[in-house]
Amino acid sequence: MSGHLSIIAGLGNPEPRYEQTLHNAGFWFVDALAKKLDARFRPEKRFDAEICRARISGEEVWLMKPQSFMNLSGGPVRSVLDYYRLSTDTLLVAHDEIDLPPGTVRLKKGGGHGGHNGVRDVIGHCGADFMRLRLGVGHPGDKDKVTGHVLQAATRDVEIAVRRNIEEAIAVMPMLVESGLNAAMKALHTKMPDEG
Repeated sequence: MSGHLSIIAGLGNPEPRYEQTLHNAGFWFVDALAKKLDARFRPEKRFDAEICRARISGEEVWLMKPQSFMNLSGGPVRSVLDYYRLSTDTLLVAHDEIDLPPGTVRLKKGGGHGGHNGVRDVIGHCGADFMRLRLGVGHPGDKDKVTGHVLQAATRDVEIAVRRNIEEAIAVMPMLVESGLNAAMKALHTKMPDEG
């Protein structure tokens, strides 16, 4: 297992009616990564999650999608960490981020939950010392509209922007495995001038 990254948890809601909602951006990320790595998720009842094993830069990495609904994501993540004896600081949690506009993606480590209930629950079960992949989905402009915003299907423009960010994030995963978070952050956050 890599010292930098051993598990990637995408956050989302499991039922088909949520598949295209912005709150499922974390699921979109791990699904796209699994497809690129030719890995297939399988249900694991003991974890209340879908998981698969993949190799990034020759290192074994677990991918997971908690099936407990967003606000209860922490239990499944904790159970996989415990079962495979993985360290929280090698965990990357991918999630939607209303505080970033669509078309913006950021990596960070630690910090608070920023009002994200899935991240809040992971912190509650695992502590805050994990990496986050924050996929910008934009803010509706009114805090009372946030739930409706993230639980609605993405507009075409927003989905295109988020999917582009997912591809950008996938491209730096080998660097995260090989060189660590700072190198991956620098690569992901530094856009060429013609990329806007």
